Amino acid sequence: MEWYQTLFEVIDTRSFSSLWYWIGIVVLWSSASNWILGVPFDMVMRARRHGGGLSDDMETLTHINAKRLLYIARTAGVFLTAFMAFFLTFLAICAIYYRIELAQAVLFMALPMTLVGLLMLRTAKLIEAEGSRGDALIRRIMRCRYSVQIVGMLSIMATSLFGMYHNLATATFPF
Repeated sequence: MEWYQTLFEVIDTRSFSSLWYWIGIVVLWSSASNWILGVPFDMVMRARRHGGGLSDDMETLTHINAKRLLYIARTAGVFLTAFMAFFLTFLAICAIYYRIELAQAVLFMALPMTLVGLLMLRTAKLIEAEGSRGDALIRRIMRCRYSVQIVGMLSIMATSLFGMYHNLATATFPF
């Protein structure tokens, strides 16, 4: 047996029928909605409820992460935009034109996460421009989280509908 046959037996490329793919989808979206600008959501909720030092810690962490994200966008933004455009185009061609299932599965993860990245960048720019603190900062983070959750719900719905269609279209029925 050749090494690539062994590799493809160990790494199953049938994504939509794999439990691991769906576990990955759940982990991806739960992490994306829990970590807004690198700040865990429970920290935001504790700052909202108790204020004081917890609010100061949350503000500091949010501003550090917002500045870091904006620095990366300003220094490497053109390169990252070109790379992501190439990567998403490559995935789209492989997924749509060549109908490669692995590319379809990765596209259903990468495209919405690109939108989430843009939402995070937009939120970081607004936080920097407004100099948000306290309740205004918490509202800004909550609004970003709500947007991420909407993107996640739509993405999961589209992925599951396409996955069901794909599994039914490629299934071999014994009768």
